[in-house]
Amino acid sequence: MKVPEIVRSPKQRKLLMSAGFSWMFDAMDVGIISFVVADLTLKWSLTPLQVGFFNSINLVGMAVGAAVAGIMADKFGRKAVLLWTLLIFSIASGLSAAATGFAVLCVLRFIAGFGLGGELPVASTLVSESVASKDRGRAVVLLESFWAAGWIVAALIAYFVIPKYGWQIAFLIGALPVFYALYLRKAIDDSPRFTNQALQTKVQPISLRHRFRTLWAKPHRRSTIMLWILWFTVVFSYYGMFLWLPSVMVLKGFSLVRSFQYVLIMTLAQLPGYFTAAYFIEKFGRKFVLIVYLLLTAVSAAWFGNASTEGMLIAAGICLSFFNLGAWGGMYAYTPELYPTSIRSTGVGLAASFGRIGGVIAPLLVGILVGRDVAIGSIFWIFFVTIIVGVIAVLVLGTETKGKELID
Repeated sequence: MKVPEIVRSPKQRKLLMSAGFSWMFDAMDVGIISFVVADLTLKWSLTPLQVGFFNSINLVGMAVGAAVAGIMADKFGRKAVLLWTLLIFSIASGLSAAATGFAVLCVLRFIAGFGLGGELPVASTLVSESVASKDRGRAVVLLESFWAAGWIVAALIAYFVIPKYGWQIAFLIGALPVFYALYLRKAIDDSPRFTNQALQTKVQPISLRHRFRTLWAKPHRRSTIMLWILWFTVVFSYYGMFLWLPSVMVLKGFSLVRSFQYVLIMTLAQLPGYFTAAYFIEKFGRKFVLIVYLLLTAVSAAWFGNASTEGMLIAAGICLSFFNLGAWGGMYAYTPELYPTSIRSTGVGLAASFGRIGGVIAPLLVGILVGRDVAIGSIFWIFFVTIIVGVIAVLVLGTETKGKELID
C-alpha cells in the first residue's frame, strides 16, 4: 500500500498520531464498558433490562455530546472542543470507579458519553480539513484505525485486570487521558480551513439556525438524509452487537474469562479491516467501501448469531469485526466531505448524534429481547436487516467524493 502524504509529512503525521491517540482513548473507554457490564452482571445481579439500560445511557450522552460538540466546533474551533471533550470523558471515567450503586454509575456514564460522543466527529473533521484531497479519505480511515487499538487495549485490560483487580481499576485506567489533554493542547493546531473561515465570518458570525437550515437546504438535503440513515443503521447495529458481545458469549455458555479471551481475538481483526478499507477507499471510492463492507457485515452478523460451533462463532466474530469497523472508517471519511467548511462540523456532529439514537435503542432492545428469552440468532437477524437499509441509502442517495476538494 502506498504511504499517504499524511504519513510522510512530519506536521501532518504528528496531527494524525495526536488525534489518533485521543481516538484510541475514546474507544478504550467504550470498550471497557462492554466488559465491565459483563462483570457487573455477575457481581450486582443485573437484569438483562438493566444491562441494556446501562449500555444505552452511555450512548444517550454520546448523542447529546456529538450534537453539541459539532455545533460548538463550528463556532469555537476544532482544537478547543476536542480538548474539552477529552477532559470531560476522562474525568467522568475516573469518577465512575468510585460509584457504589447502579444509578450513580449510570449518571457518570452519561457524562462520560457526552465527552466521548463529542470528541469523535470533531477529531475526524479536524483531520479531514488538514489533508490534501488525494489522501484525505485514507487519512481519516487511518485515524479510525486507532479505534481498533483502543478496543484491543480494553480487551487486554478486561482479560488481565478485571478478573484479578475488579472493574473499578478499569475505570481508573480510563481516566489517564486527562494527562494526554495537556500534551494535546500544545501539540496540534486548528485546521487551516476553519481558521480561514473564522477570519471571513468574524464580522458576521453564522447563526446556529442558519447552519441547521443550510444542512436541509436543497444542495445538501439529499446528503443529509442519506447520512442520517447511514449513521443510524451503522450505530444501531454496532452498539447492539458489540456492547453485548462479551455478554452474548456468556449466554452461549462460555465462562467470563473465556468470553473475554474470544472477544480479544475477534477485536484483533478490526485492524486489518481498517487497513484494507484505507487502501480501497482511495482506489475504488467511498461508496464502494461502504456498500461492500456493510453487505459483508450483514452476512457476518447473521452468521455469528446463528453459529452452532465454537469455531464458527470465532470465525464469524472475526469477520464481523473486520468488515464492520472497515465500514466505520469509510463512514467517518465520507461524512465531512459532503458539507462546506462553515457547517462541516455541525453536519458531522448532527449525523453522528442522530446515529447515536440508534445506539441508544439497540442495547435496550437486545436487553428486552434477551429478557424475554428470544434466541440470539433471531436478534442478530434484526441487525442484518438494519444494515441492508443503510446499504440501500448509500446506493440510492450517496454521491461519490473520491478525489474531490472539500467545499469552502
